[in-house]
Amino acid sequence: MGSIWELDFYSRPILDANQKKVWEVLVCESPTDVRTKTDSLFRYAQYCPSTQVNSVWLRTALQEAIKKAGKAPIKIRFFRRQMNNMITKACQDIGIPALPSRKALILNQWIQQRMEEVYPQEPGYQGGTNPSVRLERPLPQRLPDALEGKQWAFVSLEAGDFADMPEWEIGFGEAFPLELAQLPPETRIPGILIFSPRALPIAGWMSGLELAYLRFDTSQGDRLILETGATESWILANIRTPQLLKEAQGFEAAKQQANGVHFIGVQSDPQAQSFAGFWLLQEVNL
Repeated sequence: MGSIWELDFYSRPILDANQKKVWEVLVCESPTDVRTKTDSLFRYAQYCPSTQVNSVWLRTALQEAIKKAGKAPIKIRFFRRQMNNMITKACQDIGIPALPSRKALILNQWIQQRMEEVYPQEPGYQGGTNPSVRLERPLPQRLPDALEGKQWAFVSLEAGDFADMPEWEIGFGEAFPLELAQLPPETRIPGILIFSPRALPIAGWMSGLELAYLRFDTSQGDRLILETGATESWILANIRTPQLLKEAQGFEAAKQQANGVHFIGVQSDPQAQSFAGFWLLQEVNL
């Protein structure tokens, strides 16, 4: 499998000589394994004059990044939906799929690091927060009937248990190095397991969604919402009993204690020794 990149192309809190915002492209490799060393991941940064903010400039910058990396990624994730057209066009021009996604853990940390340590050292720096990317989101969708699990359960593992994840038998899935979340090995990581005779089709469908995170929602009844892509979401399960409500509240509390880290697993039945799908996720504020 080839590498996956995370990309941001947006203005920074820096003014040029004409008092115009300086833009910047950031590209970094997305980790897919719990054992990945984050300092070994490819990164590329380049400032862009405000007069050249277009898909042509971005395409050229991406070509330069590919040259430095030595090979092109199989896809590029981006979280700023307002930049959708420009980013998609630049990626299409070099033959790489661009996917709206909130799975940008390395990129998010890198942006925060640059906001604190890099931009303040630049001439023309203007203090302030990074522009918000919050957009209006559509209502959660119902899962297709054929993809609903027959059974599911709240579970948990210790952070140290994930060290062996590369040896687990997993059909579809993705992970990230837990060093990003800075969790002690004994930290309880909450999750859910979905059981279905159609485990493999369910896992295959989920693998194409750019899974972001799972959350317990009480805005319109008690339910588990699976956030995907840049703004999409799905009703994974309705919470219908006092016991499940207690477990759902415990899941959300444990997730907060684990710096937003949690997981979703898909299996054929509770006795299965393998996973049709397994995703280690983290809820972060982009």
